[in-house]
Amino acid sequence: MSGALGPPATAARRPLYGDLRRWGLIHADALALLAELPAASVDAVVTDPPYGLSFKGERWDGGSLADGRGFQEFTRWWAEHVVRVLRPGGYVAAFGAPRTVHRLVAGFEDAGLEIRDQLLWCFGTGVPKSRRMPGGLGSGLKPAYEPVVLARKRLDRTLGTITANLAAYGTGALNIDATRIPKPGDEHQADGYWPATFALGHEADCDPPSGDCVPDCVVPLIDRILERRCQFAAQERRPGAPPFSRLFYAAKASSAEREAGLEALPKRQTPIFSGSGSQRRACTHPTVKPVALMRWLVRLVVPPGGLVLDPFAGSGSTGVAAVLEGRQFVGIEREAEYVDIARGRIVHWAEQPEPETAA
Repeated sequence: MSGALGPPATAARRPLYGDLRRWGLIHADALALLAELPAASVDAVVTDPPYGLSFKGERWDGGSLADGRGFQEFTRWWAEHVVRVLRPGGYVAAFGAPRTVHRLVAGFEDAGLEIRDQLLWCFGTGVPKSRRMPGGLGSGLKPAYEPVVLARKRLDRTLGTITANLAAYGTGALNIDATRIPKPGDEHQADGYWPATFALGHEADCDPPSGDCVPDCVVPLIDRILERRCQFAAQERRPGAPPFSRLFYAAKASSAEREAGLEALPKRQTPIFSGSGSQRRACTHPTVKPVALMRWLVRLVVPPGGLVLDPFAGSGSTGVAAVLEGRQFVGIEREAEYVDIARGRIVHWAEQPEPETAA
């Protein structure tokens, strides 16, 4: 399936971290380094790229990217290189913003990727990025979801079928059974619910195992609607058992999850984007994705033991997910501050007991 994990030919000129057996992190500009990676060497791409929103004045999300056409062209450019390095049938799972996701999709299509689906990660947390004005007026709504575009490199046309492509390259299909939602009391993942394009995020104060959720949590609200539509729902639940969901859920990353492995890094006063005020943190990246969500995406699109690339590694959540799921990982990150964060977080999780490779 994947070849040996290792740096590109010219990576010696750039700082390279990792054990080079399971993971590697390169401090470089993805727009320069992607062109140097070997063709057809990567099984999947899971990434959280810039959204083109001029987010909080961050330089990596502004400039020409803040223009719709500029963001689409930026997407096309890096996606073309992704198409080159992916094996035939390899998937891309890329986060976007509701306001600019259409440009992300168009850029993918311009690069030659097939758009296969769009996943929605929904959550109740977060605050509006809105200008407050007199009279109770504002300039925007509170975000409640993030889209994840699911795209695929075209299959090898000389092989004719997805089955033949899968046999030749190990890519082209999604790992359905590995990402099913287990039914309560069932020991076999393959008996669970088929993975949906809709994922839910609990509020920070919820206790999902006990079914104890705060009143505004979207998970029980949506689950109750689903149960009303499923006549057999009440029969499936054991008496006294907590509520369960037919959908995948992953809360936003907690402080403990964000900070794990960063004990040696200095702490700075950092805005809390899911609420008001600020907090002293070592993990200063503003858009850390939850490990549970990234693990689910990695299981879905990366073949067992396969190699996943993240050209915008950020805080390293894709790398954390990869090492926990028994996949290989190569990440590229331009910002030195985030390289240190990603490195610390991946090292922390890579030192946990090595997982069994998921099917």
